Amino acid sequence: MPTGRLLLFALLSAFILTACQEESAVDVSGQEVAFRKAFPELIPLPDGFQPEGIVAGTGNNFYVGSLADGSIYRGDFRTGTGEVIFTPEGDRIAVGLAFDPATRYLYVAGGATGGAYVLDTRALEVVQTYDFGGSFVNDVAITKDGAYFTESFAPNLYVAELTRRGEPTGETETLTLGGEFDFVPGGFNANGIEVTPDGKQLIVVNSSLGTLYLVDPATATAEQIDLGGETVVNGDGILLVGKSLYVVQNSFNQIAEVSLSPDYTSGTITDIITDENFRVPTTVTRKGSTLYAVNARFGTPPGPDVDYEVVGVRR
Repeated sequence: MPTGRLLLFALLSAFILTACQEESAVDVSGQEVAFRKAFPELIPLPDGFQPEGIVAGTGNNFYVGSLADGSIYRGDFRTGTGEVIFTPEGDRIAVGLAFDPATRYLYVAGGATGGAYVLDTRALEVVQTYDFGGSFVNDVAITKDGAYFTESFAPNLYVAELTRRGEPTGETETLTLGGEFDFVPGGFNANGIEVTPDGKQLIVVNSSLGTLYLVDPATATAEQIDLGGETVVNGDGILLVGKSLYVVQNSFNQIAEVSLSPDYTSGTITDIITDENFRVPTTVTRKGSTLYAVNARFGTPPGPDVDYEVVGVRR
């Protein structure tokens, strides 16, 4: 090859090699930036914490409650870090949770204590306690008028009255679930609860039967949601996103996605979400397009060295 052409070929080869190296560097850098921005899919909780309820707060915050002593853990979806921010006095446990972004109050269902408490997450002070006289106060959802707590061992809803500004008045009422609600004596009945976007209806799952109900918050009259013969047995915590209802089926280690009709009276199970990291998840919340379920690990003897975590899955 003539000397001139050889020189030109060498220069061209060097240019192409440099360009490829720069493009590769950009790709790698982009991947590293994307990796740094990604939220962790597995978020550890303190050993021995015994979690059950989880709910998103403001920003990247989330809250998890402890069955062991009613403590509240505040974590960060983005960093995967957090800490126990509050432990109530006395003999308390924390089951289902609901967060009011207007007041930043956290409503905590008290399980077998028969009551509940409300935590100001900024002052870290209890602003209200309730004694419903229940057997197992399981979960909670908030409307503009009140906080509604499910009872698993009786066909009851407990209502804690709120002011227009969302402040608890301390007044409570017990409503009897009626209409089409099926109660199984000795079984685990009403569990997860959600509010429709217009605030006019509640959705409740019966764990034993796997049935879903649309409930009038004023009268507690229930209408069974028609799932076309299918059920969500072992349904625990539920999450409503638009017309999609996510039902955690705890011992099945899965989340059922139910596509609901415009009036919420019927639905179809459109997906079953599973993950190798599920270890008896109980409740679920979300951040963006990611669902976060907390592993309660029921069936594993609790102890100070037992590990727990929050698992993120794409919806």
